[in-house]
Amino acid sequence: MRAVDVIIKKRGGQTLTEAEIGYFIEGFSQGDIPDYQAAAFAMAIFFQGMSAAETVALTQAMVRSGHQLDLSDIAPVVADKHSTGGVGDKTTMVVAPLVAATGLPVGKMSGRGLGYFGGTVDKLETIPGFRATLSEAEFRAALAKNGLVVAGQSSDLAPADGKLYALRDVTGTVESLPLIASSVMSKKIAAGTNCIVLDVKHGKGAFMKNLADATALAQAMVEIGQGVGRKVRAVLSSMEQPLGYAVGNALEVKEAVETLQGRGPADLVELALILGSQLLEMSGRAASNEEARQQLRQALESGAAFEKYKAFIAQQGGDPSYLDDTRKLPLAPHREELPAPRAAYIKAIDAEAVGVAAYTLGAGRKVKTDAIDPAVGLVLRKKVGERVEGGESLLEIHAQSPEQANSIKESLRQAYVFSESPVKAPPLIDKVI
Repeated sequence: MRAVDVIIKKRGGQTLTEAEIGYFIEGFSQGDIPDYQAAAFAMAIFFQGMSAAETVALTQAMVRSGHQLDLSDIAPVVADKHSTGGVGDKTTMVVAPLVAATGLPVGKMSGRGLGYFGGTVDKLETIPGFRATLSEAEFRAALAKNGLVVAGQSSDLAPADGKLYALRDVTGTVESLPLIASSVMSKKIAAGTNCIVLDVKHGKGAFMKNLADATALAQAMVEIGQGVGRKVRAVLSSMEQPLGYAVGNALEVKEAVETLQGRGPADLVELALILGSQLLEMSGRAASNEEARQQLRQALESGAAFEKYKAFIAQQGGDPSYLDDTRKLPLAPHREELPAPRAAYIKAIDAEAVGVAAYTLGAGRKVKTDAIDPAVGLVLRKKVGERVEGGESLLEIHAQSPEQANSIKESLRQAYVFSESPVKAPPLIDKVI
């Protein structure tokens, strides 16, 4: 078998066998197949696509390229939640302790953010002492002791995916559905969890800009999971406007804490309940969606979820006093409100524009080596469907200086669309696959 023959076969639109895909990924992972052939392979997939069976085979080959965790000795079912990312998306910090507080263990490998926002790990690291870089032994110990662990992605898991993604990023092949699906699911499967809920976002503030593309991606990832014996569901959620009110690392930690204390934004609470209930149903800990929601509501209202969050932070070296008193979290020195130009209803908020503004302040990174400013960001005062009076605040800017705040004001003004007549808020959830 030759790598060039595999490339030519896929370039011609033919279906690759499991053996051919396995041969190519193994060779690339071990350095026997050079980058230029792997780039050609990715481009062939980009144009010709892959069948469901091919995508499963590609995912399995990625998993076999590295170490695989086995958590079955800790618990028969370990849950995980993955989001495709969005503006103000702090759901892991709510869903993970909420689900774990019901007794279902949650073990998550989480990445760092690129672009508009920090990832979950970046947000958690705003809490002094919190350590996301864990050895396998530490990961397992934390899961066994507390029933909840969130760690940075290990380079030992699905290393072929990391190598291939680096090529995709510079060869214009990132937006390939089978390559995206296999990339996400290979890491989830290698991490040892067997009950996974996917929050697949669509809209201006998401990677997938429309519902059709998000649905196709969700379906592909669910099929991959099911194809390798995992229980997987995908929730299609809207990212036309930011989730919750806070956008920015420490600001989102604060909002997650408020949510776990029963004072969270309605959309964030609802999404957390929807995602969490899927996990409880799949795991068999709830016989129905209604029963699952009741368990989660009880964990939230009793304070058990917040206590689980504090125990998890302390287990990984963080100072839980920053959760009891979020005023201790990093706070930007300059804060000012952005006033509404007139009395009207908010018809739309461009989530992408809000994300870019937060990124401009320093809340995100362009490359992985960039430092993130944990204090800066934005706090929305009003959401779509709400009415504002002239001069009333649309949002609060958290910046390092007045000059920095001034640099994003005009783009933020342009992010809002107003209506003279009442407007309905957009649906949060479109479907569950």
